[in-house]
Amino acid sequence: MVADMDGEKRKRSICSRQEPAAALKILKDGNNKRDEIPDRVTLKKEIGLLSACTIIIGNIIGSGIFISPKGVLEHSGSVGLALIVWVLGGCIAALGSLCYAELGVTIPKSGGDYSYVTEIFGGLVGFLLLWSAVLIMYPTTLAVIALTFSNYVLQPVFPDCVPPYMATRLLSTVCLLFLTWVNCSSVRLATRIQDVFTVGKLAALGLIIVVGLVQICKGNYEGLTPHVAFEFSRTPSVGQIALAFLQASFAFSGWNFLNYVTEEVVEPRRNLPRAIYISIPLVTFVYTLTNIAYFSAMSPEELLSSNAVAVTFGEKLLGMFSVIMPISVALSTFGGINGYLFTSSRLCFSGAREGHLPSLLAMIHFKNCTPIPALLCCCTATIVILCIGETHNLINYVSFINYLSYGVTIAGLLYYRWKKPKLYRPIKVNLLVPVTYLMFWAMLLGFSLYSEPVVCGVGLVIMLTGVPVYFLGVHWKSKPKCIYDFIESATYVAQRLCFVVFPQFDPIEISPIEEWPDKSSNILSGKS
Repeated sequence: MVADMDGEKRKRSICSRQEPAAALKILKDGNNKRDEIPDRVTLKKEIGLLSACTIIIGNIIGSGIFISPKGVLEHSGSVGLALIVWVLGGCIAALGSLCYAELGVTIPKSGGDYSYVTEIFGGLVGFLLLWSAVLIMYPTTLAVIALTFSNYVLQPVFPDCVPPYMATRLLSTVCLLFLTWVNCSSVRLATRIQDVFTVGKLAALGLIIVVGLVQICKGNYEGLTPHVAFEFSRTPSVGQIALAFLQASFAFSGWNFLNYVTEEVVEPRRNLPRAIYISIPLVTFVYTLTNIAYFSAMSPEELLSSNAVAVTFGEKLLGMFSVIMPISVALSTFGGINGYLFTSSRLCFSGAREGHLPSLLAMIHFKNCTPIPALLCCCTATIVILCIGETHNLINYVSFINYLSYGVTIAGLLYYRWKKPKLYRPIKVNLLVPVTYLMFWAMLLGFSLYSEPVVCGVGLVIMLTGVPVYFLGVHWKSKPKCIYDFIESATYVAQRLCFVVFPQFDPIEISPIEEWPDKSSNILSGKS
């Protein structure tokens, strides 16, 4: 009896100490019907340049372009200024993405902002970004995209009224559960879905753009002429313009998501920056033309009164084929949910690997090599947000936290250059790029705080609630033994249920970045 208990404890300690070979043997012994277990379990590099581009484009083009035009126009006060906000929003995203390209190849870790800030500023600052992202930012964004999906799918069923509350929540939940299962099953299948639906998104927006251009060619462009486009319904304050940029930033959010899966990108030093240079200008071009198409068919009053801009656009111009628009938007948002699940789960994975989240979230399936616990965590958090109630009011909170994290990360780039000037940087952007971004960032956040102190204050409070959690959960090492025993037992049970172990890493890929050769190149300024 005592021997059996000792054996059981030994099994648990092996799993909890993350010895992959031994842990895999236990899992195999626990289920002899399993297929042959691979000798080495690790994250697979299956994201090529095409898939890298579709991850960025697919994550940016979700529900934002079908939701944010109304908010941008409402805060900017005129069609002309709204279009300027869209173009400048893309330019700012491009500046930020260039900075993230440097960080992504200098600190070659998955996890994006969180990994970079943790490396540069230490655990507390990194944890606060992680906490706000896991608690509110990504679950809320996922919930908004899922609700947009269900609203557009159900729109033809309920043409004369808003779809029922429970119906939209149930359909959103089913969609989330299905895509979570896909991501748990195969990285390759998840990326293929992303590829296909990204093409579908571009096709849907292409249809809107083509129909809009046809309208313009027919002479229906009076609302786009300068004297009409810049006719303000009210004079916007600087704070209102800042809020218009926050609304546009929600539509552009996701430009940094490839950095969350750096370790799964084939040749990241080459493909990461290439994907960014291709994707961001393309999305900015598509967004601007899409908004021009909207304004060619709808007056500002019609757009502001519409709850589904693309559907209203289709009803006005496509006639009996207007059903194409809700289907196209549904396909677009479906791909957006898949992309957000794929990348946000890697954020949880990276946080757990650094010791900032439960160690279970840093484990992957022994055969499929997918982070099943992290995916289940993201799915559960999103379903909880869906059950709480209306999520559209949280877009400003999410946008504020997003911009705050972007600014801290890019400030970290400047600090890291000063702290480690001789560090090898395969990409080194011109200094004007991060400085220009930070100047715009500071101006935007300053006016946002002045104009909407409650919205921004709630965002800050959400982030700062992570401070006590960090000191209790991460910094406090001498917890009572019963807590550690409970965590160990729960981790062991979850391992047996999900068939997950800690991955092994290629020592070449995770070698200390300080050991890289002392040289750098400046591809944007032409210096070396």
